[in-house]
Amino acid sequence: MLIGVLGPGEGAGQKEMDDAQLIGELVAKAGWAVLTGGRVAGVMGAAAKGARAAGGLTVGVLPTPDTLGASPAVDVVLATGLGEARNAVIALSADACVVCGMNAGTASEVALAIRAKKPVVLLRADETTAKFFRGLDGDLVRTAMSAGEAIETLRGVLMSGARDDNA
Repeated sequence: MLIGVLGPGEGAGQKEMDDAQLIGELVAKAGWAVLTGGRVAGVMGAAAKGARAAGGLTVGVLPTPDTLGASPAVDVVLATGLGEARNAVIALSADACVVCGMNAGTASEVALAIRAKKPVVLLRADETTAKFFRGLDGDLVRTAMSAGEAIETLRGVLMSGARDDNA
């Protein structure tokens, strides 16, 4: 399984980065790979760092045409040159996503994941954010208040076959 860990880069808060690092670690311990935006900044860097520390595989999809700025914790670096359009690559490549924080780029990834029928877990989402994304597809969008709860939610969704593999 390839789990997208989504959230702000430079604008990420410390709690979001702490959550992302723990999510990365727990994803790796579950035997899944972590997929991020590939840079060292914010949630993507923290998730890769957590997964790497736990011995997991990390994949990063960079917006740039080169690998400059890639997190050293990313095992597989994909330098796309796509700019923000790389968000579609992340959303469509992940089997499911965990979201640690929100900004415009993250919102685009979440919307694309939902459109592609990918399960999404919003970690510590505020009521407005959760309501908006649940309004897009209440069956795919879940919320969690801790990293452990997010991983257990993912495990249940992915192992139950709730995801539509034909989408």
